[in-house]
Amino acid sequence: MYGYQLRVAFEESTGGTWPLNIGQVYTTLSRLERDELVRPLPKGDEGQRPYEITDAGRADLASWFATPVSRADRPRDELAIKLALALTTPGVDVRAVVQTQRSATMRTLQEYTRLKARHEQPADLSWRLVLDAMLFQAEAEVRWLDHCEASLVRYSPPPLRVPRAEPDRATEASSR
Repeated sequence: MYGYQLRVAFEESTGGTWPLNIGQVYTTLSRLERDELVRPLPKGDEGQRPYEITDAGRADLASWFATPVSRADRPRDELAIKLALALTTPGVDVRAVVQTQRSATMRTLQEYTRLKARHEQPADLSWRLVLDAMLFQAEAEVRWLDHCEASLVRYSPPPLRVPRAEPDRATEASSR
């Protein structure tokens, strides 16, 4: 397949939930070629250059499928960081931040549920599994936000620490 075909196949497999930038596809193909995991084939009649997976690429792919995804390998959780910073930033209503996020997550959860109901028996199981994963992640986020809200009810911020002023050495010396 050439880059555009790969992009279409990926987006079909994931139900279009993770749109790919075509430049990203070709950058990845270049890196895979450099690492000898794919090799370019001669250009077709329309000028596109298809790629095929190499034996090393098949082995790497098999290894990827056989290796569990580590939680440590995932990107930072922006929501967790936002709440942590909201707790330590004066003037931020942390409860409002939680409620705003809860409302947005609930709307997303409703959209996913409607989408699932419209396509109760989709022909593409890969799309259904991706949709289920997004539903479960949204449900988990709502549960975590409930936990955050309960924790905020019990939370007493520590007293503000005001740094003690150091005595002015010049003033001390002149007063002696």
